[in-house]
Amino acid sequence: MTENSLMNSEKLYFSISEIADSFGVSTSLIRYWETEFSFLKPHKNSKGDRRFTKQNIEQLQLIYHLVKERGFTLEGAKNELKENKKRVQSINSPTPNDPLNRGGTRSYR
Repeated sequence: MTENSLMNSEKLYFSISEIADSFGVSTSLIRYWETEFSFLKPHKNSKGDRRFTKQNIEQLQLIYHLVKERGFTLEGAKNELKENKKRVQSINSPTPNDPLNRGGTRSYR
């Protein structure tokens, strides 16, 4: 399963192993990136298992692109993201279909 197939899936949440497999990296690298990039905050269930949303996958795609494909160091990637903050903010803003968007509008019928 690739990150594109995750984005096309109807699932709302993905496990860390699904994410790692789709990017071809280890689960420990995903956890490490979570500590290094403050905007990457997957949800955790009552057992503490990470549950990644499609928004988190988009964030990981950006990190992966900078670090693995373009060869940025983690500090370089952080600096690039700071310079392009608008892009990160648009990724972080909840979508209307996000079930955790508690501040969004609701339709009552």
